[in-house]
Amino acid sequence: PVRGEQEEAEVAWQEKLFSQFEVDLYLNESACQTPLDRQYHEEVCKLEKAGGRKNHRIFTYTDHDRFTNLEELCQKVTDSDHEVPSYLVERMANVRRRRQDRRPIEASSLKSKIITWEPSEEFIKNNHVINTPVQTMYIMGDLGPYGKLGHREYEHVLCTIKVDGNGVITVKPDFTGTKGPYRIELDGEKREVWEYTIENASAQVQPEEEEREQRMFRDLYSRHRDYLNGLVGSEFEMPLPGTLRLFVNGEIVSAQGYEYDNLYVHFFLELPNQWSGPPFQQLSGVTQTCATKTVCWDKVAHFCYPFTLEMFYTQEDEDSLPEWPVLYFEVLSLDFWQRYRVEGYGSVVLPTSPGVHVLTIPTWRPVELGTVAEMRRFFIGGSPELEDLTYVRIPSTFKGKRLSRLGFRTETTGSVTFRLYCLQQSKAFLESSALRQRMQSVLDRLGGFTQQSSVYNVLEAFQRARRRMQEARESLPEDLISPSATSM
Repeated sequence: PVRGEQEEAEVAWQEKLFSQFEVDLYLNESACQTPLDRQYHEEVCKLEKAGGRKNHRIFTYTDHDRFTNLEELCQKVTDSDHEVPSYLVERMANVRRRRQDRRPIEASSLKSKIITWEPSEEFIKNNHVINTPVQTMYIMGDLGPYGKLGHREYEHVLCTIKVDGNGVITVKPDFTGTKGPYRIELDGEKREVWEYTIENASAQVQPEEEEREQRMFRDLYSRHRDYLNGLVGSEFEMPLPGTLRLFVNGEIVSAQGYEYDNLYVHFFLELPNQWSGPPFQQLSGVTQTCATKTVCWDKVAHFCYPFTLEMFYTQEDEDSLPEWPVLYFEVLSLDFWQRYRVEGYGSVVLPTSPGVHVLTIPTWRPVELGTVAEMRRFFIGGSPELEDLTYVRIPSTFKGKRLSRLGFRTETTGSVTFRLYCLQQSKAFLESSALRQRMQSVLDRLGGFTQQSSVYNVLEAFQRARRRMQEARESLPEDLISPSATSM
């Protein structure tokens, strides 16, 4: 303080230091009503016989004192004078009621009660608040005038310490450190200014004790891991050897850049040879009709349409590389007069690597030459359509060597954004590295298809280069490529 009066006290966790007001109160045995009051009466009497308390202005309120209950109940969320606390505010302020002795639950009964299917209203109210035990302690200061200690109006909170059930210690305000001392200004006759600092006086932990604590934590974590493993179990359905299971949790996120409004997307999945799916699963779907919204000079329809696909790949030939499933889709528009128009076609090959993939696929649509076709599209709807959606890539009915699209006129339209979450499951993932080094199957060589994309691209590039070289060789005259023609 300004006038030079100083006091220093070392306070331990939940150590009780009595104030002058508490000494005067608990000396009177008739004022003691609760067992805690009577315990404080005995401690104050012992202090008086031993020569009185050592502290003067610094004292504490522990977790069991009435002040701690009142202080936590009186805290406000806003600075309004007419604040009406809600139910959640009351429960959160009433943290002291959260410390309760719970009966240990057996693992077998807990496993069957992980989910409460029909919770009652009382159950929801009681479990809405985070159930973390909290212990609180207040370090106080009696900032009354000299010689007038013991008045409640001069008590000020210097520091609040809270410890929750997870072992997190909260000190408010923080330790002073290199910062300047905290200040408390009193609006009295002399307008006194008090300064105080908070320092951590705990002894450093010995290396032996720290190592013992780490061992205890490791043992606790291992037991908790075994407990969670017991809840989850190990009975998982595994695919057959040589079989890959592919899960795709997909989402049609949005469609942007199209001419007309009120868009919807129709899609279906094509499974190549050696691929199959569950008999109950639908491999096609259609989204809801979505109105567009202008975003950065572009009309965007946000679908957020989820779908789930499950497929099995059964390996028959170890030397062949598998084809990957293809997702075909078409974008259509529907107006007020129920006229629909094809806005675009597109396709996407499902990703060969597991993980999250965000793909934006451009689309196109067939067009007819002349203004009559465009006027028909504008006034009565309708437009040229594909009879087979697989014509977007290679038609499923095509069996030849060359596919010609000469004379087929199209125009680029908008694009569709997909978000795909891919999961792969195979027994090949469980095999040891020594078995994988033998390269017994395609699954082993590709490491579970994670390198499928790069290998497939290299082979495709090699095939294209070989075809170009053969075409160039066939177009050259015979005398240029004959061995006798050495004049060049």
